Amino acid sequence: MTQVTKTELAPGVSLTAVQTHKFKSAVLSVSLLTPLKKETASLNALVPYVLRRGTQDKPDMNTLSAALDGLYGGSIEPQVRKKGETQCVGFVGSFLDDAYTLNGEAILEPAAALLGELLLRPYTVEGVFSPDYTEGEKANLIDRIRAQINDKRQYSIRRLSQVMCQGEDYGVSALGDEESAASITPERLWSAYQNLLKNARVELYYCGSAPLERVEAALRQALKDLPLNDKRVKLTCDVKAAPAQPPRLEEEAMDVAQGKLAMGFRTGEACVWTEDYPALLVFNAVYGGTTTSKLFMNVREKLSLCYFASSMLEKLKGVMLVSSGIEFDKYEQAKNEILAQLEACRRGELEDWELTGAVRSIVSALQTTLDSQGRLEDYWLGQAVAGLTEDPEELAARVEKVTREDVVSMANRVELDTIYFLKGKEG
Repeated sequence: MTQVTKTELAPGVSLTAVQTHKFKSAVLSVSLLTPLKKETASLNALVPYVLRRGTQDKPDMNTLSAALDGLYGGSIEPQVRKKGETQCVGFVGSFLDDAYTLNGEAILEPAAALLGELLLRPYTVEGVFSPDYTEGEKANLIDRIRAQINDKRQYSIRRLSQVMCQGEDYGVSALGDEESAASITPERLWSAYQNLLKNARVELYYCGSAPLERVEAALRQALKDLPLNDKRVKLTCDVKAAPAQPPRLEEEAMDVAQGKLAMGFRTGEACVWTEDYPALLVFNAVYGGTTTSKLFMNVREKLSLCYFASSMLEKLKGVMLVSSGIEFDKYEQAKNEILAQLEACRRGELEDWELTGAVRSIVSALQTTLDSQGRLEDYWLGQAVAGLTEDPEELAARVEKVTREDVVSMANRVELDTIYFLKGKEG
């Protein structure tokens, strides 16, 4: 039996606790949620990596590793994520569940204490972050930002988002940009860290067998030095309809062997907060979200216009992004066929097996979430950002009620906003 409880430990400090005996490990995470902004993205993204280098009592990686080894080889890893227009930075820890320790030792309390120590008692030099740690992790961050171009499929989606949402916070990368990262100093990073501690929403997560009262007590003790603030930041996401003008086209030339065609659609303001969100999920699955979708079966398999073709949703932003890999000279054909499949959905050209397969695929994915601690943690973080409490099973039940008419109605709300084409260099 799994029980999910949402409690507020302090103003703006929330805990989602999943009590279950399903797993042999327990997951404990802390995320600082703050609006995603170009000016602060790189600073915030660097914070957990520098914090993870050392604390006042454990000033380097060796002493931290020894502490984790003492907790049956647990792990605590820095995390930087983007949920809509919210940047989520912090740590995810995984430890042996107390139910499986050899002599009945408690792991939860020392694990929570170590998490709190990493977050609140960092190793400092002259009152700010260590220059050595800052420079080392800054170089790693710049490497990660530069490496984003290596995966051309992901790069094309990210560039599409930037062009489509220019002037909107959603266009900003969770890691920020290289120029901003290069300008970070220990003093500026310390200031950003203090701002996060004071103003960011704090989202705590636990998944394991310990009773709720024990989890709450362990985390209250671990975070007792967290600054109190009853006006922590409010999180929003600007959901827009497609502009009235024709779709924008952005082309970029690189030394690549395969073109990448990415197309961004606005969902008519349908998103995770609207009643028709399950219909949006099913429409996306029918259109391009599964291996039985129209894009996969027709554009890729039947017509061989793409090496791959799929669609994905950003549920908090009300956008759907189509990603495809094509020969450079197939641009017009592929684009037209991707749009033709949308028109087919709008006309209701939908076989029973397509609708059934789409619903089953979504329900199966939601059920699989319940069997993965990592996916569960990420799901509940997304729900926390959205301010929602619906669990995967409740959402699956709503998805199963979606009708053909719901899908057709949703298809007629979706509008093309922006096209991005990554092509090869001439000659």
